[in-house]
Amino acid sequence: MEKHILEDYCRNQPGAIHDYKIEWQADRYQVGGKMFAMFGGDSVGKPILSLKCNPERAEYLRESYEDIIPGYYLNKVHWNSIYLDADIPKELWEKLIIHSYELVFQKLPKKIQKEIGSRE
Repeated sequence: MEKHILEDYCRNQPGAIHDYKIEWQADRYQVGGKMFAMFGGDSVGKPILSLKCNPERAEYLRESYEDIIPGYYLNKVHWNSIYLDADIPKELWEKLIIHSYELVFQKLPKKIQKEIGSRE
């Protein structure tokens, strides 16, 4: 999947903010100050997208797709990393981004959730 398409999808989530973490050489997308997506590279620099994921679903995805691995340099229970050249359907990319966003959004304080929701 092309990185700019995935970045646009991340950027279009309600309240999403992009920054670049120099130390990690990674583009991050956050909502309410909490990260839900990170574009970076693995140990050899191969491009990956890391997304938060429900632990049971994360394990299922890893078993189903060889290009979905435990979160690289993140909590491997709650994060998956997906190689950008993975052979997975576009709809799955979108669902996984939304799933990650929603997991993070739901953990935000209700006040912040309302503020983000009122911007729509």
